[in-house]
Amino acid sequence: MPSRSRFNPTSGLIDFWHEFRKPNPYRWPILGLSLIPAVLIFGWALSQTHFKKPERPEITYITSFAEDRTIDEIIASNLENQELKELRAAKQAEIAQRKRAMYKALGAATGMDVDTIEAEADARRAAEQAAAEAKRAEQFGRVAKVPAASESAAP
Repeated sequence: MPSRSRFNPTSGLIDFWHEFRKPNPYRWPILGLSLIPAVLIFGWALSQTHFKKPERPEITYITSFAEDRTIDEIIASNLENQELKELRAAKQAEIAQRKRAMYKALGAATGMDVDTIEAEADARRAAEQAAAEAKRAEQFGRVAKVPAASESAAP
């Protein structure tokens, strides 16, 4: 156990405290001068900024299509997808039309003026579609094709 006492700083700190407590007019200037190198080194070390280089991102390519597809295969795939899209839109339009017919029958059965309600709904739907078309045209930087009052009244 004698080696453990050699590395114990307690006796050194006690000795420093006894010497520092003695009345010496130079003890504060000496303490200040002895702290300057430590303060400078810590200040320099804390002001350094080192950034780790970012990791290279892993690139994942789209692998759902064959790499050696021909233009004809791409066109055929696009046409097939367009047909599916049109079939879905037609089915949704058919469902919407059946819903309208059911609501129209329900309204007629309850005594509502279904023709006026249908005209208002058609006008609202047309206004929404025109607004959506205008927004889409604005996003693409085109002028929306809105018929003027004089064009619609022309024979």
